[in-house]
Amino acid sequence: MDWSKIKTIFILTFLILDVYLLFQFMKIRDANKYEVLTEASVEEKLKVDEIKYVELPKNPIKAQYLSAKPKTFTRGDIEKLKGQSASLKGPGTTLQSTLEKPLQLSSKFEPAELSSFLNESVLYGDHYLFWEKNDKKNTITYFQQSNNMPLYNNINGMITFNYNSSNQIVSYQQTYLERIDKLAEKEEILRPLKAIETLHQKGVLKPKSKITKIELGYSTLVPLSASQLLAPTWRFVVDDKESLFVNAFEGEIINFNSEEKLSVE
Repeated sequence: MDWSKIKTIFILTFLILDVYLLFQFMKIRDANKYEVLTEASVEEKLKVDEIKYVELPKNPIKAQYLSAKPKTFTRGDIEKLKGQSASLKGPGTTLQSTLEKPLQLSSKFEPAELSSFLNESVLYGDHYLFWEKNDKKNTITYFQQSNNMPLYNNINGMITFNYNSSNQIVSYQQTYLERIDKLAEKEEILRPLKAIETLHQKGVLKPKSKITKIELGYSTLVPLSASQLLAPTWRFVVDDKESLFVNAFEGEIINFNSEEKLSVE
């Protein structure tokens, strides 16, 4: 083969490579352009309905599924508790405790008031985060956390304090999830704006609403008798009152008051 033919082959090869690279560049550019347009479209729809929200995370976030097992408390656990009369309920996964001396709360309760009691008098007390005070039920609820992320509304990982008409803590019930393990590798989760779009499309997020807080936690995806599968979950606080939840992998709206889940179309 002479030099002129070799040169022609090289030229054709590089020409084909250039065309291929140009095609790939155009494809990526168009994809990015579509994503920007889509986000702009979502923002415009929210703006029309006067829906406002706090600053969203700018960079992609990765998370993974978790597995956990409800702890079975023992007599040895009960013996560690001082100033309390405790017992086990059911299969031992719920610890019921009555305080020998009621704990007085202020008229305007702040979570800090229970910090010392949690850390010093409750098993794994520092593994829980304050969730809510319910004046109708006279309860104060704490959710268990994992890596500083709350495990939302998990009946196997929470503490419920009961207080009387004198605003005194008199008893509590505790459940705890142990052996919390990470499953598989981390994957990129749904962007918050996409989750907000889902809430808006389904009519769950009403016009003129304001999302005042956004956080990432976990909720139960598959509840089994011996273990649980937990999925990363976005929580959106609306007008500092209502909490809305979206599965950060599958994009389903989670309704803790019902087993029904509204999926993204």
